[in-house]
Amino acid sequence: MTAPFSSPPPQPHHQPPTDPWAPPPTGGHGEGHVWHGPEEPSGPGLGRELLEAAVVTAVMTLVGGVLLGVLWWWLAPHVPLVSDGSAVYFKDTEGEQAVGVDGTFTLLALGMGAVSALLVFLLRRRGGVPLVAALAVGGLLGAVVAWRLGVWLGPGTDVVARAKEAGRGVTFSAPLKLAAKGALLAWPLAGLLVHLALTGLFGPRDPERFEEYEGAK
Repeated sequence: MTAPFSSPPPQPHHQPPTDPWAPPPTGGHGEGHVWHGPEEPSGPGLGRELLEAAVVTAVMTLVGGVLLGVLWWWLAPHVPLVSDGSAVYFKDTEGEQAVGVDGTFTLLALGMGAVSALLVFLLRRRGGVPLVAALAVGGLLGAVVAWRLGVWLGPGTDVVARAKEAGRGVTFSAPLKLAAKGALLAWPLAGLLVHLALTGLFGPRDPERFEEYEGAK
C-alpha cells in the first residue's frame, strides 16, 4: 500500500519568508534612522595643509615680525639718560618710560595676534592642527624678529660710548630694551585664543551622518 499524496500546508499570506541579509525597509509604520555610510573627507589633504601652515609661519615671521618691530620702535617711549662724566643715570628716576616700552610691545603683539588669527580664519575656515600650530610658531618667531629689529633700529646699545659722545649733563635716549621677555608670548597666545573663538562661533559644522525620517502611515 502507498500513503496518499499530500501537499505541504500553504504558507500564510501575511507572513512572507524573510531574508536575514536583506536591507532594512525604507518605509513603513514608525520612525527610524537611515545611515548614508561613511562620508569622504571634504577638507584639503595633509600635504596641502602642511604647505599652508608653512606659508602662514613664514608670512607671520617675516612680514608680521618686521611690521611689529617698526611699530614698537616708532611708538615706544624713550627712556632719558644723563651722564655726569663718570657714570650714567636715569634722568627721571620716577619715570615709567621703561615700563611703557614693555607695555607698548605687549599691546602691539596682542593686536598682531588678533589680526593674524582673523586673517587665517577668513582664508581657511576649516582650520586644522597644522594651521593652529603655524599660528603659535609663527607668532613666537614673529615676536622674536620684532624684538631684535626694534633693538637694532633704536638707539645704540653702547651706552658708555654714547654718553661720551653726548657730553656731560646732556640727555640722550637709552637703548630700546624688552625687560619682560614674557611679552614674546603675547602674540602666539592671542592668535590661538582668537582663532579658537572664531572657529567655535563661526566655523563650519560637520555634516550629520544620520537623519531622521517619518515613515508612511
